[in-house]
Amino acid sequence: MTTTILDAQGLTKAFDGTTVLHAVDVQVRAGEFIAVMGPSGSGKSTLLHNISGTDRMTAGHVLFAGQDLATLSRKELARLRLTTMGFIFQQGHLLKNLNLLDNVVLPAYLAGTAPRTELDERAMMLMERAGVAQLAHRDVSEASGGQLQRVGICRALINRPTILLGDEPTGALDSTAAAEIMDILGELNAEGTTVMLVTHDAKVAARADRVVYMADGLIVAERDQGRYAGTDLDQRHAELAAWLVGQGF
Repeated sequence: MTTTILDAQGLTKAFDGTTVLHAVDVQVRAGEFIAVMGPSGSGKSTLLHNISGTDRMTAGHVLFAGQDLATLSRKELARLRLTTMGFIFQQGHLLKNLNLLDNVVLPAYLAGTAPRTELDERAMMLMERAGVAQLAHRDVSEASGGQLQRVGICRALINRPTILLGDEPTGALDSTAAAEIMDILGELNAEGTTVMLVTHDAKVAARADRVVYMADGLIVAERDQGRYAGTDLDQRHAELAAWLVGQGF
C-alpha cells in the first residue's frame, strides 16, 4: 500500500478578510507526480505555499514527515523545509553574488549535513546529470534561463528532499527548454522522488500521475492519469485537454 507523505485537512488561508483557500483537503502519496492546475487567482500557488509551510495557514492542518506544520515554530518549519523539501520556482531566485556551484551547495551548507568537499562532490554530480557542470564556476549572469532552471533543480535536490515542489517551473522557458526540464523531473519521479507542480501548461500537466484542478480557492475536480513512463505524451496531452474542456475549464 502506497504511503501518504503529505495530508492537508481543512486548509484555509485568508488575506485581509478575503479567503483564498476554503477548507481544502489534499493528500500526496510517496512517489506520486501531481500537477495542480486552475486559472490565475484560483489558489494554486497559495496551496503550495501553505502545504510547504512557506506561508502560515489561517486554519486547518498539514501533516508532513510525521509532524503537524501548524504546531511548528518558524525556526522548526525552516529546518523542516531545508532538510526534507526541494523548491523550484518560475524564476531561479539564485544569489547573484555566488557562482552557480555555490548556489547549488548553499542549502546543504546551511543544513550542515556534510563537509564542504563532500557537498561540492554531490553538487557537481547533480550538475553533471543536469547538463550544467561546465557552468559550475560561472556567474548567474553567464547562463541562459533554461540553464539557470537546471541549476535550480540541482539546488532543490542537494539535501535529498522527500518531496520536490514547483511553482510554474517552466513558465519562463521556451517550449524546448521546458520539455528538457520536464524530462529531468520525470526521470527524478521515476526514481522515486515525489513531485508536486503548479502549472498553467497542459503539456506539463500531461506528464503527471494525477491532475488537481482548482477554482475560487477550492479543488473542484481531479483526474487520475496513470503513470507517464512508456506512454505517448501527445496522446496524454490531447486526453487531458479534452477532459479540461469537458469539465468546462
